[in-house]
Order: sequence, then C-alpha cells, then structure tokens
Amino acid sequence: MSVEMDETEVEDVVENLLGFVDAVVLPLEKEHAKLLDDPRLHYDERGAYSPELKKLKREVRQQSAEAGYYNMFVPESIGGGDFGAYMLYRVWDALYHRYGPARLLPYASVAHWSYGPSLLCSYLTPQISEQLLQPLMAGQITSCFAMSEPDAGSDALAMRTRAVRDGDDWLITGTKQWITNSPVADWVFVWAVTDEELRRTRKGGVSCFALPVTTPGFQVDSVLKLFGHIGGDEGILSFRDVRVPSTALVGELNQGFKLAMAGVNTGRMYNAGRCIGLSKWALDKASEYAGTRKTFGKTIDQYQGVSFQLADSAIEIYAAESMTRDCARRLERGESVNDQVAMVKVYTTELGTRVYDRCMQVHGGMGLTNELKLYEGWQQSRIVRIADGSAEIMRRNIAASLARR
Repeated sequence: MSVEMDETEVEDVVENLLGFVDAVVLPLEKEHAKLLDDPRLHYDERGAYSPELKKLKREVRQQSAEAGYYNMFVPESIGGGDFGAYMLYRVWDALYHRYGPARLLPYASVAHWSYGPSLLCSYLTPQISEQLLQPLMAGQITSCFAMSEPDAGSDALAMRTRAVRDGDDWLITGTKQWITNSPVADWVFVWAVTDEELRRTRKGGVSCFALPVTTPGFQVDSVLKLFGHIGGDEGILSFRDVRVPSTALVGELNQGFKLAMAGVNTGRMYNAGRCIGLSKWALDKASEYAGTRKTFGKTIDQYQGVSFQLADSAIEIYAAESMTRDCARRLERGESVNDQVAMVKVYTTELGTRVYDRCMQVHGGMGLTNELKLYEGWQQSRIVRIADGSAEIMRRNIAASLARR
C-alpha cells in the first residue's frame, strides 16, 4: 500500500509534472503541429496510429521515463514511483484541466494501466520480465490489456477464450474486442479460462498470460473507429492456437481475474480524474466566453439562462471532486470501497456529458465547431460512461450491495 502524502507534497509533484509537459511536450506539439492538427494524418490505412504519430508518442514516453514521471504509478518493487490512488486522481485531473481534449502528446507523459507498466508487471516470471520489463518501463514499447470479448464485456467471467495445456506450453484460442492500444501494442496481456469448473462456479478459473504480438497465431483483426474519428485506438484480436510457454503465466494459475479487477478499479479512478479535469477545462472556456460575448447590450453571463448553467456545472464539479478525493484517500488506506468506486465512476462520467452539453450550449453555434474542441470533450465523457464498467452495471453493483445489507 502506498504511503499517504500530504496536500503540499501532492501539489509539488503535480506542478512538476505539468512543468515537464510545458517545457518538453508542448514544444514537440508546436514543432509537429501540421501532423497533430490534421486527424487524417493521425492514422494509417488500417485506421491505427500512423508511424509518425507513434514515433512522437514514443519520444514523449521515453523523455518522461528519463525525467521520472512516466512510471510514477508503477510499484516500487519493479522500479516505479509507487504513488497511490489519490495522486493518480490528482495527476489526471490536472493534466486534463490544463490541456483539455483533442490533445495526444501530453497524456503520453504518464503510463496508463491499459498500455504501460502497471501492477501486472509485478507478477511476471523472471523469463518474461527479462524480455518485457525494461523496454516497457523505458517507454520504448507498449502493451495492451485483453480481457473484454464480443459476448463478455460487463460480465467478464462469461469469456470464451480458452487456454489449454499442451505439454509444458499453453494453447490459447479465442477473440477479444474493445482492446485499447491493441492496434499498435508490442505485447499483450490476455485473460483466458484455464479451469472451466472454477469459472462456471465463479470461484476463479481465469488466468493471465503475457506474449509478444509476433507470436504465431495472434492477429489484430480490425481497428474499431468510435464516432467522430476516422481511426481508432481499440481493436479486435484473435488467438488461434497461440502457443506460449508456461513462463508466460502472469501471477497465479486460475487467479487472473483478481489481477484484472485491480486494473479496472485503477481505470475507474483514472476516468474520474479525466472527466473532472475535462469538465473544469470546459467550464473555464464557457465562463470566459460568457463574460465577453454580448447580446442586447449585456454580456451573456448576466442572463440567468446562461449563468445558471455555469453555476450548475460548478456545483456538480465540486461534488464530483469531493467524492473522488475521499474515495481515493480511502483506497490508499486500504479500506474496502468497491461501492464508492462504482459511485465515483457513475457520477463523474455522467457529469462530463452534462457539463459539456451546457458549455456547448453557452457557446451557441461556435460550440458545435471543430475549432473549440468542445465536441471532443463531450465524446470522451460519453465513451467512458461505458468503458471500464457501464453506468448501468455500476448501479447494479451498488444496488446489490445495498440489498445485502
């Protein structure tokens, strides 16, 4: 469990990270503005990130790793900063508040659990660690977190991907879908059923394996393009008798689901910080605009139809920030807060779409343009209402917990 830091220490770390982004990443954005400002140049013919963009993101990762920021949430046992849930929330809140939506490079400065080094790397065998850990920690390569399937999203234990013993090896067969970073990943963490009886009784039976994307039988079948984008960062993967050695097992046999859930909870706190930060960014833009835009001789923030929308957004952001900070601190203290994490996930992601809808409305027609990037913030908030556990599943879990009491 990470050591709880006081607020001054947290602020210092956050400000230093933002300083790194301002000093190192923003000049790269300016230098490569032609590439970064044109979405048509972001993707290759498959719809995956183009070689030029991949190179830029890798450069940011590597420089951040050298500066000590990229691995700030990686366990200390494998060389990371070992910061906890509260810092994780504060960092992503600050990044998204400062840099807003429709930016690609600033967010490559910190390793995300779905593509970079994470708790999973603490459970690698020495053989796999020797191949994977150093380049992943250095930002030279990325991975992906392959658990969701076409018929096993919210109910992950319904997965059909199987791993069967074959001598000293395992043969993995199945399909994964909605896998972030998979179109460009170098390694895959894949979850598969290894004991059908344990899985059927929901007592385990799922294991995790790590393998390079060059392993025969593995393939990225297609890139998924989410609305508004001409390419994407999610993919559909197939495993056709993919042979991996027993050393590819991550953690304990049949206990991989516990590892997956630790990652998912991290993802929910990340999305809380993301949506709160994006909402603050949008509210700043809308408040500034409302204070300068005039109609009928008055700035529009003098009309209740506008000012009350801004006020409601500020109220909800404050509530979201308060509950998320409390939940993150309790996570760091080792308390059982599954219900609270679910509440945070629901409230903050739904907050994002409400705030962006209001802020777009305040801007009038300009709020609908590509120029202001408000549409991108709304889209991100809308997407994460489903990602890492939909709002409906979160409410189901909360309600079930209430019933058990």
